[in-house]
This record gives sequence, structure tokens and C-alpha cells, in this order.
Amino acid sequence: MPSDTIPLEEFPDSTALAPHEEQGEKTAHDLAPVFDVPVNISAVLGKAHMSVAQLLKLNRGSVLELDRKVGEAIDIFVNNRLVARGEVVVVEDRLGVTMTEIIKTEDSGA
Repeated sequence: MPSDTIPLEEFPDSTALAPHEEQGEKTAHDLAPVFDVPVNISAVLGKAHMSVAQLLKLNRGSVLELDRKVGEAIDIFVNNRLVARGEVVVVEDRLGVTMTEIIKTEDSGA
């Protein structure tokens, strides 16, 4: 596993909303002002590079080969920033994504 990733199992439960000694106990209610802030979430299965001519030749039933293998983790982006990796799951009749690791970035302050 790359050194910039942390498996979800390594996060202790107390880190979700850890209290700051100077400010007292924090709760989910303290985050209420940001609950309605819209974010763009993307789950990227893989990428492919092609010319415009190749793109125009695609039609229903075309197969597009991606740069990932079956079973390989997908990338999860929030506002175009890689934040996690995960896997595709089926929930009832819908596709979903399970996060399997959080990406720790150098500029996140953590």
C-alpha cells in the first residue's frame, strides 16, 4: 500500500469530531452551517486516451478499454481532488461505491 494512504480500519472512532481543548466539545451540530454546501463527487473507474476521430467512431455497444484491471480500486474525487479509493458494489438494483481507504494529502493539515 502506498505511504500516502491510510486504510479506514486505522482511524480510531474518536477522530471523527475530535474536541479541541481550547474550544470545548465538538458535535455534528457544530457542522450544521456546511451541511448544505454542494460538492461534486466523482468515482473514476479508469481512464482512456483517444483522438477525436476515435471518439466520433464510438456508438452504442462499443467497448472502451480503460487503464484499470478488474478488481483494482477506483478513485473517488471530491471537487476534483482525490480523497479516497474504493470498490464498486451493488446495493439492491443500484451501483454504489464503498470507500476502502482515505488518501492523506500533505496540504490537508493532518
